Amino acid sequence: MGNLLGCVKVDQSTVAIKERFGKFNEVLEPGCHCMPWFLGSQVAGHLTLRLQQLDVRCETKTKDNVFVNVVASVQYRALAGNASDAFYKLSNTRSQIQAYVFDVIRASVPKLILDDVFEQKNEIARAVEEELEKAMSAYGYEIVQTLIVDIEPDEHVKRAMNEINAAARMRLAANEKAEAEKIIQIKRAEGEAEAKYLSGLGIARQRQAIVDGLRDSVLGFSDNVPGTSAKDVLDMVLITQYFDTLKEIGATSKSSAVFIPHGPGAVKDIATQIRDGLLQASSSHE
Repeated sequence: MGNLLGCVKVDQSTVAIKERFGKFNEVLEPGCHCMPWFLGSQVAGHLTLRLQQLDVRCETKTKDNVFVNVVASVQYRALAGNASDAFYKLSNTRSQIQAYVFDVIRASVPKLILDDVFEQKNEIARAVEEELEKAMSAYGYEIVQTLIVDIEPDEHVKRAMNEINAAARMRLAANEKAEAEKIIQIKRAEGEAEAKYLSGLGIARQRQAIVDGLRDSVLGFSDNVPGTSAKDVLDMVLITQYFDTLKEIGATSKSSAVFIPHGPGAVKDIATQIRDGLLQASSSHE
């Protein structure tokens, strides 16, 4: 009905290309327009001004001979001021953009090793965007944004990369565990050394106390009991220590039978043996 009445409607975010007798006449903005078809006017087509997106998958090879699929996402739109160029100069806009993306990616990625491709994907996207902007501006299109959204190496390469990463992490974990065990052993050794040192100090002080007590006992007994010599007192103290030791042995639950000589003369023999043993030990140390 609109065509019969010579009117045409243009939707929002869209422009229409008006021709007169097959020649470009003007660009029709959104709204209702008079189209006198009997004077040779007609709408050649419509052009959307909305932002469009094209995902391009490009297979290429890196510098270290790894084949990868690079997925680029190009966001573009036609410019209202250059609608005639966008409509007439390109027959297939998406194919044209795809060709430029292929050209830039296949010129950039082979210069990089695989790890650098992942690290420099923003630089690759910038190169694609600059090339597209320079080429498509002549055809009435604006390149809004270009993104490298995915880099997919071959499945075997990805598996090998994951194994390398896992091995590196396991090696790091092993080093950390060994370092922790080393610290534990060092601290344990330091603790044992400190414990032995303190134990040695305790034994030394104990022996010093015993010697001091024996000396005081010998001197006190010699002063209070006339006619006794220091030797007699020492023999008596040694016998007392000897029997105290036997008493401690008998008090333990794991002790076995101990046979000792019994009789009046045995005490003197025991004292002599103990004294001789102490003298021999002193002479051997000297």
